[in-house]
Amino acid sequence: MLSPTENADFKQSQLFGNDLLFQLDPKDPLLCLAEVIPSSEFDKSFQAYYSQDLGSPSVPIRVMVGLLLLKQLEDLSDEDVVLQWKRNPYYQAFCGLQHFQRTLPCHATELVHFRKRIGKEGIKQIFQMSVHLHSKAKEDKEVHIDSTVQEKNITYSTDGKLAIKIINRLLHILVEREH
Repeated sequence: MLSPTENADFKQSQLFGNDLLFQLDPKDPLLCLAEVIPSSEFDKSFQAYYSQDLGSPSVPIRVMVGLLLLKQLEDLSDEDVVLQWKRNPYYQAFCGLQHFQRTLPCHATELVHFRKRIGKEGIKQIFQMSVHLHSKAKEDKEVHIDSTVQEKNITYSTDGKLAIKIINRLLHILVEREH
């Protein structure tokens, strides 16, 4: 039998080990979405905003873009998406990690700094990628809209504003008759 060092293809998964992707369901929607997101394009586009010589190492661009996407997908705040990332291995795999992390990926304020760093053009690029991934959905011939949740402009006889409107109208009529 070959040892792991002799065979590069040999991998042994561990229950609480490091290899995250072997422990997750590959058919999970987040993992399927992660496979089609062109993360290398974001790396190329946004690497101009980073310097290798200044400051401490930054959080990988794929993680930051993934956090922004998860924030929008799950309708979370910056603080919540960072906390959920720590708790959810699917979020970590979505952001490109191979090993489960027990620490926060970054402070929530770093998402604000990242959005400022990439600017409107960067946010636009992420949005365009999202639209491109759903290009078949935008070409649907028929769109179903549920209008039952829209507010209606209906006034009922029990509404206070209707009673005030009637009183004001009656006062207006009385004032006109007196003149």
